[in-house]
Amino acid sequence: MSVSTHTDRPLRRGLLAAAALLAASALALVPASPAAAHHGWDGFETNDLVYIAGTVSSEGSWGDPHSLFDVALDAQLPANTPDLPIPEELSGPEDSPRVEAALAYDGPHDELEVIIAPPWWSSSNGLDRSLEAGERFQGVGYINSTDDGLFRPVAFWYGDDKAPVNQVIGNTLPVRAPLPGDTQASVEPAAAPSAAEDPVEMDPPAEDAGIADDSGSETWVVWAAFGAAVVMAVVGGVLYVRRRTRQDERSPNA
Repeated sequence: MSVSTHTDRPLRRGLLAAAALLAASALALVPASPAAAHHGWDGFETNDLVYIAGTVSSEGSWGDPHSLFDVALDAQLPANTPDLPIPEELSGPEDSPRVEAALAYDGPHDELEVIIAPPWWSSSNGLDRSLEAGERFQGVGYINSTDDGLFRPVAFWYGDDKAPVNQVIGNTLPVRAPLPGDTQASVEPAAAPSAAEDPVEMDPPAEDAGIADDSGSETWVVWAAFGAAVVMAVVGGVLYVRRRTRQDERSPNA
């Protein structure tokens, strides 16, 4: 009875140690949910382009996977987008009228959090630095579907010279919604970029970031590392149990 009791204790301790190591490895290796880490166009009210204007009210963050800052809105906004230079990528006849016709924001907030593409994208499309508090900001874009305090532009203009910055890949809006007053019954989908082509979603190109891993290889690496951690945990637990069992068997109190 005594030998069995002392043998069971290290066995339980070994199994608990292996389980703890396995759980820690799983938490460390499982990547964060893409939905939590990124903000795709699907999460925004893409049927309703809105215009906002105000001043940057926070230093925000400038980096991957996206940049964020706050904008204190003007007390009075024009009915729709004023005369602004449309980014070349959105200057086509199907998109520029929609940007120009975007109605002014009429939501409940006097300040909005603005999410834009990461620096590697914005830098090649008109903005190569973080915006400073107090700078002028105007944007046309969408309100988030679940967080009405979050705004994501398809294009924006900054500074007193109203420098335009494109925020979508290619020459199309994510969705070409009917123009205000248009009797078109259905929404015309544009040749919208996929999640992988979304400037907020996609990884930097290899020449910009020095990284050329695709999602498949990244997944393989993660699971290979996880498998190695499982093997190490099991082997460690077995060795621990054997060592403690031998010690207890040799103990005079056994």
